[in-house]
Amino acid sequence: MASMLQPQIILLKEGTDTSQGKAQLVSNINACTAVADVVRTTLGPRGMDKLIHDDKGNVTISNDGATIMKLLDIVHPAAKILVDIAKSQDSEVGDGTTTVVLLAGEFLKEAKPFVEDGVHPQNLIRSYRTACNLAIEKIKALAVSIEGKSLEEKKSLLAKCAATTLSSKLIGGEKEFFASMVVDAVIAIGNEDRLNMIGIKKVPGGNMRDSFLVNGVAFKKTFSYAGFEQQPKKFLNPKILLLNIELELKSEKENAEIRLSDPSQYQSIVDAEWNIIYDKLDKCVKSGAKVVLSRLAIGDLATQYFADRDVFCAGRVAEEDLHRVAAASGGTIQTSVNNIIDEVLGTCEVFEEKQVGNERFNIFSGCPSGRTATIVLRGGADQFIEEAERSLHDAIMIVRRALKNSTVVAGGGAIDMEISRYLRQHARTIAGKSQLFINSYAKALEVIPRQLCDNAGFDATDVLNKLRQKHALPSGEGAPYGVDINTGGIADSFANFVWEPSVVKINAINAATEAACLILSVDETVKNPKSESAQGEAAASAMGGRGRGGGFPGRGRGMRRR
Repeated sequence: MASMLQPQIILLKEGTDTSQGKAQLVSNINACTAVADVVRTTLGPRGMDKLIHDDKGNVTISNDGATIMKLLDIVHPAAKILVDIAKSQDSEVGDGTTTVVLLAGEFLKEAKPFVEDGVHPQNLIRSYRTACNLAIEKIKALAVSIEGKSLEEKKSLLAKCAATTLSSKLIGGEKEFFASMVVDAVIAIGNEDRLNMIGIKKVPGGNMRDSFLVNGVAFKKTFSYAGFEQQPKKFLNPKILLLNIELELKSEKENAEIRLSDPSQYQSIVDAEWNIIYDKLDKCVKSGAKVVLSRLAIGDLATQYFADRDVFCAGRVAEEDLHRVAAASGGTIQTSVNNIIDEVLGTCEVFEEKQVGNERFNIFSGCPSGRTATIVLRGGADQFIEEAERSLHDAIMIVRRALKNSTVVAGGGAIDMEISRYLRQHARTIAGKSQLFINSYAKALEVIPRQLCDNAGFDATDVLNKLRQKHALPSGEGAPYGVDINTGGIADSFANFVWEPSVVKINAINAATEAACLILSVDETVKNPKSESAQGEAAASAMGGRGRGGGFPGRGRGMRRR
């Protein structure tokens, strides 16, 4: 009786919504499966594109998993984890973003029946982590190194990796053309880690084959003043001066005050201002530079001055482009024109201004330091060029990773099938429930070849059965066999040059397993919104203000009479 009379304990604020237990976990799994279903059809060379239209009226057409996940306005807290793993895969490796979301969704889907049957999630998590470690060891064992090969051999191997990445993109029809371009760009920047050393400039018009690679820097002609047309537009081996100062007459920003006793002194002050700018321009010309670039404005006086002395100038150059010119030409950006020595000037073999489509481009090629390259992209619609840029970003990242890690595995679902077979075999050696969980993890890995078949319109069951039979051969010769997208059968992915860097697969399996384990470990969601009454009170007090009659509109002091 005494226990019944005890006061009620209120732990959480009124309006707090809590949901917990098995139902909550199943709900989270369903949300993640729904997200995976959104990007499911974009996987592989025959993947479909998504058209995303946002509230600002911007239209994006893409089949890049990371781009789609970023643009989807996902509100479910558990499903947001899949957005995060897609972003992490994109920033770490650059490709495999759809794969990582699909795998995470499939791991959860396979775990769902166990959860519903009352299996404790920690048992699942333990088995999934074990399976993940085994899978990664197997990938490392199957990976083939491309180290120690000649530059030409390496180039052709890297081009095949880039072509595999591009085959699933919108520009897949021109994958060989772009793959060699990407490899040349990545080799041009060498060991430079900054990705922005490869510039991608977009010029609407023409067709994709009109795109070209500049082994140096190219940027759009900047804003220019009168006198610009009189400047020479081509130089061989010019010296390049890079500045971060304004070269124009401007009124002083400070409120300077000058008191004159004699009106004739006024002219000397005006002359002094002109002398300062002329002195700056004279020093630029005397430095021997034939190309002067500045991040800030170069005015009409300076433009004409340089034109009269056969010097090319461009002001308001984007900071990124200026840094790339500095890296390529070996120059240093100056914040003063005093004491300009030869060491701070850059150089290149050829500088010219060229018409590309309806834009004019300043192109610096044959730069001594290399370490930078620019891809100028052409194409029809703006959305098409935007998607081409995203596709090239993936290919560039893949080639960089392949260069650094230099091991590749067979693509086309071959590596997934091989790991799946290996895990199934391993599961048989384990006693207890763990055998079932590892088996379901192995089954989940088959989602990649199955989805490749579905997206291409082939019979997935038939192809997967052929693959299972091939991979089960005791000799191990079936390991590189994957889905043949062209015929709807199976083929040796290595022989067909469908390769991907092993780091892509390792990262994808790691991230997908982590995400699945994280979602399985959540058993309660607490949502604590501010109650509506509290919001209402806050709004009322903000409107009312202090003082009598604050809530009524009226005429305050200093207001105009109507």
